[in-house]
Amino acid sequence: MTYHEDYTLPTELLTLLQQEGLAALPEALRVVINTAMLAERQHYLGVGPYERGADRADQANGFKPKTVKTRVGDVTFAVPQVRHGDFYPQALEKGLRSERAFNLALAEMYVQGVSTRKVTAIVEALCGTTVSSAHVSRATAQLDHILEQWRTRALSTCSYLFLDARYEHVRMDGAVRDAAVLVAVGIEPTGKRRVLGVSVSLSEAEVHWREFLSGLVARGLTGVRVITSDAHEGLRAARRAVFGGVPWQRCQFHLQQNAQAYVPRQDLKAEVAADLRAIFTATDKPTAVALLNAMVGKYEKTASKLAAWLPENVLEGLTVLGLPAEQRRGVRTTNGLERVNRELKRRTRVIGIFPNEASCLRLVSALLMELSEDWKAGAST
Repeated sequence: MTYHEDYTLPTELLTLLQQEGLAALPEALRVVINTAMLAERQHYLGVGPYERGADRADQANGFKPKTVKTRVGDVTFAVPQVRHGDFYPQALEKGLRSERAFNLALAEMYVQGVSTRKVTAIVEALCGTTVSSAHVSRATAQLDHILEQWRTRALSTCSYLFLDARYEHVRMDGAVRDAAVLVAVGIEPTGKRRVLGVSVSLSEAEVHWREFLSGLVARGLTGVRVITSDAHEGLRAARRAVFGGVPWQRCQFHLQQNAQAYVPRQDLKAEVAADLRAIFTATDKPTAVALLNAMVGKYEKTASKLAAWLPENVLEGLTVLGLPAEQRRGVRTTNGLERVNRELKRRTRVIGIFPNEASCLRLVSALLMELSEDWKAGAST
């Protein structure tokens, strides 16, 4: 882009913004500041380009490049000059005071799942400088205050609570370990979904879950009618300690998967799945229990381990039958959270191994905050 007496954003910049999104912010900032400085000079001169008049204070005298060292590298601006007077545009100084925007742009690129290598290539192409992985880490750390405020914000009433965990590779003491990423999603009485909280830790499973759930209560979570989750032992114990009086709905999708481990022959798997679906879609609990008892009798000889497993476990997946029929579908599984976890995986696999827990928490928090805002702006569940 060449410098010229034009105070509108060049078409090629708008195209770049459309194509690259956040990746084009450094170049956008450079062009915007250059445009603002041009307008400021014209206001100082008192006449339009190539105009004559008694009010002209001075004459334009081209541009002087000014390279500014920022924490993302050197950025060169075109500072408008005048022939005689003492003119210096304030737009540049104001822009430099917003240098933090460069770092936030880098942080946003990282959050969007752009690797450090790609960040470096983009910045080098746009600004003629490179960025180290250490700088990207420092830039993303600027988001910490915003993300911490979001994670600790006050909560209110949520009728239904969904809990799940996934694992990310985190480096600790020279070894790569699995850190648990705990996520809670709630459905408000209005039907709106919200991401209520997230936590990342290498700590013992039950301790981590208990601290996480206690934190939700401390932040004001009330009115929970049903909790839906998998049967993870650490979660089960923590849930009983914190939400002991709240009914628990074991995820029916996970129950289907768990049941298949007890099916001794491949040719029985589809039949077992169909029998379980019939139980889960029963119109009421007595009907479901009758179907369950019939299923146990059906497989006592052909799949004895399955028949022994069914009564205690499948009953945990029938809590939803105590709800109004129109509300059951959205509460019977954690499939909504599974979709959230798939989106997290899509974005975090770019990183591979996180250098520490804090970096993992930063990224997943930013992604979940973004997702929750999208839900807020969208339709009810």
